[in-house]
Formats: sequence, structure tokens, C-alpha cells
Amino acid sequence: MTKLAVDGGEKACTGEWPRWPVWDDTERKALLGVLESGAWWYGERVAEFERKFAEFQGARFGVTATSGTTALEAALQALGVGAGDEVIVPPYTFVATASAVLRVNAVPIFADIQPRTLCIDPDDVERKITPRTKAVIPVHLGGRVADMDRLSAIARARSLHLVEDACHSWGSQWKGKGTGAIGDCGVFSFQASKNITSAEGGIVLTDDGELAERVRSITNCGRRKGEAWYRHFVVGSNLRLTEFQAALLLAQIGRLEEQTLTRQSNADILTEGLRRIPGIITIENEPRMTRRGYHLYCFRLDLPVLGVDRARFMQALLAEGVPLMAGYDTPLYRNPMFGRAEDGPRGCPVSCPYYAGNVDYTTVSCPVCEQVCEDTCWIFHTLLLAEPSAMRGIVGAVSKVCEHFVRENGRGNARGSRGRG
Repeated sequence: MTKLAVDGGEKACTGEWPRWPVWDDTERKALLGVLESGAWWYGERVAEFERKFAEFQGARFGVTATSGTTALEAALQALGVGAGDEVIVPPYTFVATASAVLRVNAVPIFADIQPRTLCIDPDDVERKITPRTKAVIPVHLGGRVADMDRLSAIARARSLHLVEDACHSWGSQWKGKGTGAIGDCGVFSFQASKNITSAEGGIVLTDDGELAERVRSITNCGRRKGEAWYRHFVVGSNLRLTEFQAALLLAQIGRLEEQTLTRQSNADILTEGLRRIPGIITIENEPRMTRRGYHLYCFRLDLPVLGVDRARFMQALLAEGVPLMAGYDTPLYRNPMFGRAEDGPRGCPVSCPYYAGNVDYTTVSCPVCEQVCEDTCWIFHTLLLAEPSAMRGIVGAVSKVCEHFVRENGRGNARGSRGRG
């Protein structure tokens, strides 16, 4: 058996990995163009990017914001979500999915995720609906699209808003339709780690023109199209993107199609190889997802087969030259902000005259999410821009590490959980 690099053996992967962000003279010239124009503020470039990104995702309208977080807050406010309302969210996601609900004075209710997709479980969504439920926020985790057929049917039947947290899914498609406008609306992030970036920024996409105008008003200090500049119609905020950010994004979107296809092709190589390895559980595609815009390549560990915890597995794979992350290591509801501690969500919205429910986040349990937080690994999207041979190198490194631990665990004949996703 080949000696692991962590024990002094040779590394399986020795090459350099692509770096992020990717940029060249296109970005440099675009930024200089804005600088030299003197028109730095919320103008033609912002409008052009909104049109182009909406078109890329197959949506009719796009409204930019300062971040994916503020875009989600604006979308919820524009849909009328507020005091007394509940919004169903998954616990395996970035905190903004839930904190945006709190920021509009509503109450997040956690529904578990599916072990095969890492996305919100429609069955648990149905179980968590109450007369106070106003909206559902599915997260397309890593670019893997949630079951939008089931979720859309549930939302229609119960007159609920469906708001996609699409901040991982640039280029992902469900039955030929880009994420972001499958539900009422969807939000994307352009933060520094994202597949298209201006360091910070976000956008709301929708096919509903009236909703787009409400979002625009909220992000532009409560103004309305065609009205006097100092007339304000709703309680909005200043969430406007700058021309510098739009210039960067216009340059970045020029590469997005090619990069999306490259990531998908390389991810297919990984899945084909990893699904054959005992101890690895892949997150599989399905026919309704006609394109998958990977922000993360996620896979799960069959810990009983490997006989080690995730930390030891990751230590070994990192030593083999494969950068990876543990990702979310705790469900959102176990974060201090949801506890009964000094900084927990006391007062409104959790306990106020407008809310008739009784939420104690210390009693919440989503068993699938809790297990996923212990056994899932992430490979960052940048690695998926490498050559196909590098993907085969990753498969070889994972195979080497898993074989070592399976044998060490006395499970040499175990078949593991191949392809279970």
C-alpha cells in the first residue's frame, strides 16, 4: 500500500492550482475607462450589467445591490415579508439566508435538507408550514439546484412566495430555465469568492416587472421611476452598485459561459471517478437540472467505512496536494445568534406583539443537516478550472487516502456507498 504524504510519502498532486479571481487587461481597461470618464456612480454600466446578467440567467429583469445579503433583504421587503411572518429556510447555508429574514422583522423556520442534494427537503418544508408562513427560501447549494418542481407546487398551493438563494448558482439551469427567476425572484452574490466577482455586490432577478420596480425603489432610497428625485415612497436604503463594480462585472461575465462549461466538464470527471471509491458519497446530477454552475464541488464521506473522522481525512488529502474545506460545520440554528444567550434574537421579531408563534431555536433538530455538517467536504470552484488531468489527479489522491483508511479500518472488502448521492 502506497504511503500517505501525511506520513512521509510522496504527494499525489504536485502541480499548481488556478488562482482566483481571474482577470486580465479587460478588467484593467474597464476600470480605467470608468476612472477617466468621471462618471463613477450608478449609471450606464450598472444598467448594462443588469440587462446582461438577467439575460444570461434567462430572467426579464435584474436589479443590482451592494451584496447578495442586501439583495435578499430587499427582495423579502419588496414581497411584503415582515412582522408576524415566518419564512422557511434550510440550516445548511450561509447565515445571510436566515439573517435577512430577521432583518425584515420576520422569523426564520428551519427545514431539513436532503442527503442526496444538500438542498432543502420539500417534504420537511410541507411539515413546517403554518398559517404564519409567508415564504420559502431554497438555497441552490454549490450550484446544485433544489427541487423547484416540488417547491413551486407547494408555494402555489399554499400561496407562498418562493425566493431563490441562488448565490452559488450562476449558470445553473432547471429544465432549461436559469436559476433566479424560477420562483418569484432570486438573488445572486458577487462577493470576492464567487464565480463572477466585483469583490462585493449582488443582484435580484425576476420575471415580474412590478416586483423589480419595488426592489429598485428599496435599493434606491425609496425613489420611484419617473418621480422627482427628492420624493421617497417607501422606507428604502442606499444599496446602489458603483460604475467601477459594474465595469468589473461586465468584464467577468464575458468569461462566465466558458468557465461554467469548464467547471461542469471537470466536475463530471470527478464524479465519474469518485463514485467508484468506497468511502465516498457523491452528490449526483439529475435530468431536470440541465446545467450545473458549480461554485463548490461537494462530496460526503461514509465515515463508518473509512473508520476516521472528517478532520483526519482532510488532513491526509491536503497533504496529498488537494485543497479542500469542511464547509459549514454546524447548522445555522446552533449559531450563538439563535441561542438564548445575551446576543440571541430576543424581542422582535421572535417575541413581539405581531408574532403569534413560539420559537425556541435551542430545541430545533434537523438530523440530515447535522450529519452533513460532520461528513461533507468542499472543493472550491477554482480547482475546476484546471486541466482535466488535474481532476484525475484529485480522484487518484482521494482513492489513495480512502484505500489507506479502509484497509486500516479492517474494511478492505467493503463496497462503501458508491455513487449514492
